[in-house]
Amino acid sequence: MRRLPVWLPPALLTLAVTLTGLGSAQLWRDELATWSAATRSPGDLARLAGTIDAATGPYYLLMHGWTTVFGDSTIALRAPAVLAMTVAAGLLAVLGARLVDRRGGLFAGLLFAVLPGTSRYGQEARPYALATMLAVLATLLLVTALRRPSWARWAGYAAAVVALGLIHLIALTLLAAHALVVLLAWWRGPAEAGVATREHPSAERDRRVWRWVVAVVPVALLAGPLLLKARTQQSRQLNWVNLARLDDLTALPGGVAQSSVVGGLLVGVAALGAARLGRRALLPVSAVLLPVLLLFAAGTVVPLWVPRYLVFVAPFACLLAGAALAAVAAPAALVVVVLVGLLGLPDQAALRRTHEWPRSAPVDYAGAARVIGDGQRPGDAVVYSPRHSWLFLDLGIEYHLGDPPRDVLVTEDEVRRGDLWAAECPRPAQCLAGTSRVWLVVAGRHAEPLAAVPGAKGDALRAQFTVTQVWPRPGLTVALLTSRPDR
Repeated sequence: MRRLPVWLPPALLTLAVTLTGLGSAQLWRDELATWSAATRSPGDLARLAGTIDAATGPYYLLMHGWTTVFGDSTIALRAPAVLAMTVAAGLLAVLGARLVDRRGGLFAGLLFAVLPGTSRYGQEARPYALATMLAVLATLLLVTALRRPSWARWAGYAAAVVALGLIHLIALTLLAAHALVVLLAWWRGPAEAGVATREHPSAERDRRVWRWVVAVVPVALLAGPLLLKARTQQSRQLNWVNLARLDDLTALPGGVAQSSVVGGLLVGVAALGAARLGRRALLPVSAVLLPVLLLFAAGTVVPLWVPRYLVFVAPFACLLAGAALAAVAAPAALVVVVLVGLLGLPDQAALRRTHEWPRSAPVDYAGAARVIGDGQRPGDAVVYSPRHSWLFLDLGIEYHLGDPPRDVLVTEDEVRRGDLWAAECPRPAQCLAGTSRVWLVVAGRHAEPLAAVPGAKGDALRAQFTVTQVWPRPGLTVALLTSRPDR
């Protein structure tokens, strides 16, 4: 009987796991930004990239095409991530079979499938799943090109690396690992670099390094301008990020795996696999460590350290762990895979309730939208506080409420501004004049929501309206305001 392809079981398992509860957790703040951007025209996206989020611009353009065809439902927005993680699992199994053996590739793919992090980022309308897939693809194509060099194979590698950089700039730190392997293959031969081949002529070894250099030139030409633009936006884009500290490194496995227990176990088994592989561990070990160390070093100087930016290293840790499992009997290895899956079940369940972090602090945009939708009358207005917040209160209500009340304080919406936030009226009292009912949406839980609105906006609301009813929702408070009788 013919054996199943090594990629098929991990791909099918990943697909099944990531499809489970795909629409259970409502879109969180980052996904709302994706929805806002993806539903704009290409011209509007270009203006957005010029103002903020240039680094994510190519992903937004891709999602614009996707939503044009498949719509903007929660499942439709997350489907590309599901497909990307599914392909990543299959490619990982193939890469493991090339670098280790068939069993090592199979167990690497199965481990990857049951990680809570695979589900978390495979169920998110953000670029991390695509970056993970492209990281594995680029590495697989590198191994293929080093073993059987040809311009066609190097061209495929170049295309994958360019796509990786355009989707997720930080994932280009993976090139440090690729460069190390290529240089060692040139200096000491492919066998010493862990990508053994039957061909060892010195002329071919020299051509390998130059072909790799040529292959990465398009990355500099295409991703370089994007990187330069993104640097000018850093103060706006990453103003919520702190400088990296040493204890951030110890928390990284749990952050990437989305489970401290699973992350710690994966690191331990991966270390055993690295010891077993010897020199063959060079590529996967460097693919894990070098991006982490480079981002950490940069993060101690500029605010860049965000664990989810390193999700693309998880497959390479799984590859090392798969190598360790390949050394034991198949039933014992499967027990370890099942154990990892069981240990991750609480986190799997939690991430399907909310994508917010911490998970104990969900934001119920859908619940707030239902309150407004059930009580809305013609002529009603809506006001958000705060407006310029990463919570994107307005986007959350607009997404879940097809026909929201008039956003009475907006003078220029986010699309026309080329931004993620709208501009508000500088004189709120004048803009509120003539409005009899206002739906106020405030971040957090407040018994007196009017008191939570600061500045001139709060003064105008308190002067002109009184609270009729309050609806607390997780992470939000909705209040119906009616004009004061004396006005």
